[in-house]
Amino acid sequence: MNSRWIEARQTKYAAYVTVYILVILAIIAVANVLANRYNKSYDSTSNKKYSLSDQTAKIVKGLAQPATITYYDKTSNFSAGKDLLERYTTLSPKIHLDYVDPDKNPQAARAAGISKYGTTIVQIGAKHEEAKSMTESDITGAFIRDLKSSTRTVCFVSGSGEHQIEDTDRNGYSRLKDALTKDDYVVKSISLLEKAEVSADCTVAVVGGPKNDYQQPQVDAIKKYVEAGGRAMIMLDPPLKIGKATADNDALTNVLQGWGVTVDKDLLLDENPVGQLMGVGPQVALVSAYDSHPIVNEMKGTATGFPLARSLTVKNTDKATVQKLFESSDSSFATMKLDSPNVSVTDPNNKKGPLTIAAAGSYNTGKENGEGRFVVVGTSIWATNSFLSFNGNSDLALNAMNWLSSDEDLISIRPKPDEDRKLTMTRAQFAWVRLSSQFLFPIALLLAGISVWWRRR
Repeated sequence: MNSRWIEARQTKYAAYVTVYILVILAIIAVANVLANRYNKSYDSTSNKKYSLSDQTAKIVKGLAQPATITYYDKTSNFSAGKDLLERYTTLSPKIHLDYVDPDKNPQAARAAGISKYGTTIVQIGAKHEEAKSMTESDITGAFIRDLKSSTRTVCFVSGSGEHQIEDTDRNGYSRLKDALTKDDYVVKSISLLEKAEVSADCTVAVVGGPKNDYQQPQVDAIKKYVEAGGRAMIMLDPPLKIGKATADNDALTNVLQGWGVTVDKDLLLDENPVGQLMGVGPQVALVSAYDSHPIVNEMKGTATGFPLARSLTVKNTDKATVQKLFESSDSSFATMKLDSPNVSVTDPNNKKGPLTIAAAGSYNTGKENGEGRFVVVGTSIWATNSFLSFNGNSDLALNAMNWLSSDEDLISIRPKPDEDRKLTMTRAQFAWVRLSSQFLFPIALLLAGISVWWRRR
């Protein structure tokens, strides 16, 4: 009797089902244990919307001591911050998360100076900084402020037709100012005409495309600043004589030549067909390959664009060590005919590419850890409001600023703003989508069902 029960078909099936259930439960249990211990995910979005940027990863993974991120909000709203904040914990075991409800723990909120819900505080050691908003760039900015012990100030020289940091038009530098501010730089304008001296609080001085000649006292102030250990970014446009002419600025270019950078009087044109695919003409030199330097080492695979650029020639001097950062493409050339819009591709006086567009150098001051640094770019338009968002231009500008201010640990690819990925359709396209989804597909399924029924009938 017992053996018949054991050999019965129902008993075997019951045993099989029991084993299957136990195996599935075991797999689920193991998967849950691994998921709790190893928080791994894969971001399949084209712009990596749900992944932290290279800059954030570089900063968090390089932490030398533990850091605490505290999110202050109502308990019912904790989920609003968890999705972003828990990504930080996957980068380093040194990150600890705390969630505090100011209503349930008012003493902790008062001690931290919390005045509104949704506030995030990043604490490293004794320092703590508030994130300006609940975004990756602002939370990572709080990490940067915690890690930096001094204020970094970028001074834009004005008074000779340079791009202005308060100008929101297409030729202004207001977007560059905003990007620097998000990277926790203090940004201000200085005039070397009023006082021919770069102020002592300037970490980096920026010369952004002067239209007029610098007077000798202005040039001497920049020269003295760098050769005493200061840092400068100098962007000079081609001295075009079409329309409103751009000055030659010989006094300033002579100083650069003394540092090993000759700024040639020419205009770069790039016939690279890729430019047409990206919607730019030959006046924009496209760059996708870079030399080995801290400013551009993280730029591999990222294109940048330089409109109305001039070429540079670089060499080392007895006091300065200079290195090119990148060149124009093989299909580029430089014309020295700057007084006419008509340029001949076959002109024998044209210089054939590739040609250097930007260079970085160090000036030996003779003082230990006191070298001067400078970056020279053959155009200033690449950093204007109209072009800063072009592919990797913003990253390049901030990387150059990080290197100039000796913040090489911050050089990387930064968080990208959310893309507007709306699907725009014409009225005819919308009508076709509506017709196919509401009528054609349902009718096709109905006919398929009737066909199957008819065959089986």
